[in-house]
Amino acid sequence: MQDIQYSMVVAEDEDLIRSGLIRKIEQSRQSFSVVGEATHGEEALELVRRLQPQVLVTDIRMPVMDGLKLIEEVHNYYPRTAIVIASGYADFEYARQAMKFNVKHYLLKPFKQQDLADVLDDVRAQLSREPIVEVNDIEKTVQRIQQYLREHFHEEISLEQLSKQFSFSSAYLSKVFLKHVGEAPSKYIATLRINEAKRLLKQRKDLPVKAVGEQVGYADPFYFSRIFKQATGMTPREYQK
Repeated sequence: MQDIQYSMVVAEDEDLIRSGLIRKIEQSRQSFSVVGEATHGEEALELVRRLQPQVLVTDIRMPVMDGLKLIEEVHNYYPRTAIVIASGYADFEYARQAMKFNVKHYLLKPFKQQDLADVLDDVRAQLSREPIVEVNDIEKTVQRIQQYLREHFHEEISLEQLSKQFSFSSAYLSKVFLKHVGEAPSKYIATLRINEAKRLLKQRKDLPVKAVGEQVGYADPFYFSRIFKQATGMTPREYQK
């Protein structure tokens, strides 16, 4: 049976250190594959968004966005990504701050090949212990997401906020929601809003169209009218009459 391959992004602003770290990872005979490398935190975060790696290895002190901010963002929005700090002794206090973001793995520069192997062993053990989500569990989770949207559709909801609420990456949440519901979360929210708008326009003829739009989550009355006409073929005022 072939070993599971875990994808990894490496963030380090020093070119020689970064290339040496990647070379050591590739020589470690572990089940890790470096799929992206970054010279600063912002670039690393974009790679995490795009590639959805299972592991992030990052320095603390980097330009544009430092490692602590990067770790916080990954912790908040990509909670299933394991994080390894690779940093110098002078930054150890910064690394201690990262512990509140559930960082469990730390490499002290300069480190030996065995140090890296030990940390990768721990990371692999952590990842292999993560429970496999069964199909029934996924379906129940999607039902919970639908219930949440039914109760909160009138509020401003972004995909990132929704993903954080249910501890998934936005890409994974979109994928499972589309598979089990047949449409994207944004389309589902729009349908809930239009259906409620129809109800209010029919049953509450005393309400101005602007108020109806606000009650279903559209603060801009012109945008509400455009979305409503796209969905029904009529403007809200025509539907109300």
